[in-house]
Amino acid sequence: MTESSSSYYEVLRVAVTATDKEIKVAYRRAARTAHPDHGGDAAAFRRVTAAYETLIDPSRRKAYDRSYAAGTAGNTFGAGDTEAHFDAPAAGSRASATVHRPNTPRNTAGDTAVYIPPYDTAAFEASGTVPLIPLSQASQQVHGMPRKRGIFGAEARIQREMRTVQLISRQVLPSIPAARLINGLQSPADNSHIDHALLSGYRLALIGSMLLPKGAYAWDGQSLRHGGRSIAPPQLAHVVRAMQDIFPELNVTGWTVIHSPDGNLHEPVIDRHKRSAGAGETVQVVNAAGLVRGLKQFLSSGPTPNTVNVQILARLLRGMH
Repeated sequence: MTESSSSYYEVLRVAVTATDKEIKVAYRRAARTAHPDHGGDAAAFRRVTAAYETLIDPSRRKAYDRSYAAGTAGNTFGAGDTEAHFDAPAAGSRASATVHRPNTPRNTAGDTAVYIPPYDTAAFEASGTVPLIPLSQASQQVHGMPRKRGIFGAEARIQREMRTVQLISRQVLPSIPAARLINGLQSPADNSHIDHALLSGYRLALIGSMLLPKGAYAWDGQSLRHGGRSIAPPQLAHVVRAMQDIFPELNVTGWTVIHSPDGNLHEPVIDRHKRSAGAGETVQVVNAAGLVRGLKQFLSSGPTPNTVNVQILARLLRGMH
């Protein structure tokens, strides 16, 4: 990774969770090294200064983090597999872009989580760097919880989002140790929010939640119909496309889970109707049982489902609202 492509956190060699005090200390150290009077380079010094001025200002740092500008797709510290994993066909594509090298053992979703880049203390000390996020934070499977935002319908929204968190925590995360659930992201496409993001290996699922009465619903890839009327699900398709552009190394999909009032995972019933030929479907609408089944299949079928990509996780965590 070149210096010009490094994130501001990597320029100052601090974690994305660094405090103002840690940023100030890191800036003084980096500025002394990069300053032309001390044998440094003017361009490098400007980069250090720009990083400090952005990260030390709360509003600018917030904007920087929410733009997902921090970090890149590549590995840092020279660790890990340097070959691109390109498990990301265009959003809505039916093509299978999963990569698997011949004559190598296949990683499975149930394997112990492997961190890329690895938390190698000796390597960090030798290079004078620090991990983007502490191991204690990277090892957590659930990050953040639904919380109040806005004024109207907050309690109802929080309750249905909590049901989704509990569902994924109990029925998906135990079988995929590398999966990381991040709740409360700022959408990069607009000022809305993403209820949940589930990352495992090189696959990312964006999840919205609804609560609807029991019954039979029809989903054709664009609209949800029940009893002759159309119900608008959360608008996820444009966010999926935006996240796919931001994370080209990932395969990004969208899911809307519909919970029933009584907690029955198999209710309501969602019937899938055929769509017109050529229509791209970037979001799946499913009940709770369908979400569990679909997420397990999607995440476990990736090339390295037992991998925790620390850089991507760090960028997502800085996007939490």
